[in-house]
Amino acid sequence: MIRLKKILVATDFGESSEAALTYGRDLARGFDATLHVLHVVQNVYTQFGTEAYVSVLPDLQRDVEDTARLQIDGLLSEEDRTTLHATPVVRTSGTTASAIVEYASEAKIDLIITGTHGRGAVAHMLMGSVAERVVRTAPCPVLTVRHPEREFVLPDALVAVARA
Repeated sequence: MIRLKKILVATDFGESSEAALTYGRDLARGFDATLHVLHVVQNVYTQFGTEAYVSVLPDLQRDVEDTARLQIDGLLSEEDRTTLHATPVVRTSGTTASAIVEYASEAKIDLIITGTHGRGAVAHMLMGSVAERVVRTAPCPVLTVRHPEREFVLPDALVAVARA
């Protein structure tokens, strides 16, 4: 028997992340699990030199994190918060995949769902893949989702009509 009590959806706010959130919501409903939605903000201290730190970086980092919190709050509906007990999470890190895996370990997540862009071989070689690194290092199963979804995924409005 598969038992899922905590599901994590990692989001970069892109289309594949929206598809991953659709899967996460449905699986959380089906398994009566809680839903965690995580966005990892890049640490601006690792992207700029130390000269910028003194006056600009603390404010810039705070602004980036605040913007991410607003975006992630905008993703979650009232139903997500009440029925699925959705938890919005923003983490700051220089390595997105590591931050996702660390959060999954700390929160004792049972399943990670993440979008994947499905880049070609050259782009993958040059940029790497967050999803691939999460799959290789996660403490639990990982479901990767590409956009557009498969035909068996119905929009939430159609599911509500079908249940009525």
